[in-house]
Amino acid sequence: MTSRKRVAILGSTGSIGTQALDVIAHHPGEFTVVGLAAGRNVELLREQAARFDARIATTADDGPDGLLRVAVDSDPEILLAATDGSVAFEAVFAAVERGIDVAIANKELIVAAGAKLVALARSSGSRILPVDSEHSAIFQCLVGEEPSSVAAIVLTASGGPFWRASREEMERADVASALAHPTWRMGTKNTIDSATMMNKGLEVIEASRLFGLPGERIKIVVHPQSVAHGFVVFNDGSVKSQLAAPDMRLPIAYALSYPRRLPHNGQAGDVLRALGAKQGDVALRYDFESPDSERFPCVALAYEALAGGGTLPAVLSAANEVAVNAFVEGRIRFGRIPDVIEGAMRRARPQEDTLQGIRSADRLARRTAGEIVGAIEG
Repeated sequence: MTSRKRVAILGSTGSIGTQALDVIAHHPGEFTVVGLAAGRNVELLREQAARFDARIATTADDGPDGLLRVAVDSDPEILLAATDGSVAFEAVFAAVERGIDVAIANKELIVAAGAKLVALARSSGSRILPVDSEHSAIFQCLVGEEPSSVAAIVLTASGGPFWRASREEMERADVASALAHPTWRMGTKNTIDSATMMNKGLEVIEASRLFGLPGERIKIVVHPQSVAHGFVVFNDGSVKSQLAAPDMRLPIAYALSYPRRLPHNGQAGDVLRALGAKQGDVALRYDFESPDSERFPCVALAYEALAGGGTLPAVLSAANEVAVNAFVEGRIRFGRIPDVIEGAMRRARPQEDTLQGIRSADRLARRTAGEIVGAIEG
């Protein structure tokens, strides 16, 4: 009998963290939880730590040292990085430096510092395992394939709650409408990013970092059913896709158990359910459409940041976080989110492309974005 894999989680009380613990609970013989880090939800963290007998549990009050203790001192075999923003950068880098595998669900980390993280993993022997459903799909499609045979990769987008809305409707959309995602259950930040389609722009940058392809070879198609999560187009004209019902526990489980696959609630034998059918469906339909750059300008901003390189993706990510928070707080309209991001990018000054430079670019972009938000309010 194999020993249980030691798992530590940064962001255990968030959407990805709680779903990961659900996966672990359903497979008690596969995993043991050695460390948990949360933000401010202390009560839930206490419950999690007691239920899974975690040796180390920390909160935001413990600061960066708390994250580092969970990421490294808990002695995990795999670290699930499921925090938002840049708070866990040092902890994740420390884990990778020590050869610990990382299941990555932190968009901002890969966008801002992914190239450096992947290079460090290559030298330390750590494996970077994507958790986002789209990058997990690409990762699965590439297993056993020669990288030189890849012509392009295609990420699918649900389109979010405003895919059929007019630009005018989007301009005056409220927070409740933006959070009404038709398919996925995610945290507030990721759900708003889906509504602006910035999530897909960030994922393009992530895909470039994770799979070593330039932006022009990474495409997006809108697929409202959210069943086909990604495609790989090969140079012989063949196309591979990974399909599954929209359930984040599937890519989480794949990352935690890689290269093995774990059974998922006995549903694998129900072919239509596995292909995304709801109860009672007797037929399935999959739609694929081109993204609308006029109504979703954040996508073009992300491609621009990727092409610009250096610390510009870090600026994009930080400014987006500020803009989303301002919208959620009622300080700016939904339609002004891309204006804040573009303004911060235009005013950004080049920084040294080091982890310290990335941190500096992040801080300056947040300050600039905050000033732009203030000017909009005024």
